[in-house]
Amino acid sequence: MPDTTFHKHKLEAQLQAISAELATIGVLDVTSDNWEAIPEHEEGVTHADENTNADIVEEWNERQASLTDLEREYRDIKRALIKIENGSYGVCEVGGEPIEAERLTYKPDARTCTAHMNEAYDLPL
Repeated sequence: MPDTTFHKHKLEAQLQAISAELATIGVLDVTSDNWEAIPEHEEGVTHADENTNADIVEEWNERQASLTDLEREYRDIKRALIKIENGSYGVCEVGGEPIEAERLTYKPDARTCTAHMNEAYDLPL
């Protein structure tokens, strides 16, 4: 098992940074630990201009997509921190072998070894 002190500090810093970034485009529901995108414009304000409305919808879709990507990273970081606490950190979720130290140094929230890294997106959130 790798020395988790370095990885834990790195993951905690990443969690703080990603949480701050998520907070700029969403709000956290603490009961479900899910993030929900918030609109950038004022709610309840309607625009008669079709182009303005289309821009608002496009912006909302972009915010939602960004939030989805960031939330996946957020969950991977939190999962890695839990694994450190329960002693299962650094084990490939696909094959069960140890994750390479170099991979964990580069990506401390890695869920798979290098051989299975293409299968990481198939793992459940």
